[in-house]
Amino acid sequence: MIFRYDASQEKCPLPLVNLRLILKKMKHGDLCLFKIADLGSKADIPKLLSKLDYCYNQSCIDNNVVEITISKKD
Repeated sequence: MIFRYDASQEKCPLPLVNLRLILKKMKHGDLCLFKIADLGSKADIPKLLSKLDYCYNQSCIDNNVVEITISKKD
């Protein structure tokens, strides 16, 4: 399953809270495409993903919007 969430218009901590809800739903093989623009979220979300041992890649897609592709480690 692919989860898509555009949090580019939301301010911290709302993107972090919503990401946690999505991560709880994710199963092995699922992907999450998560867009953020808030500076606090750009700092906090990668830290959370590393702490929880998720694989992720970040790419700048438009102006200040970053898309993070998240998957569970094997």
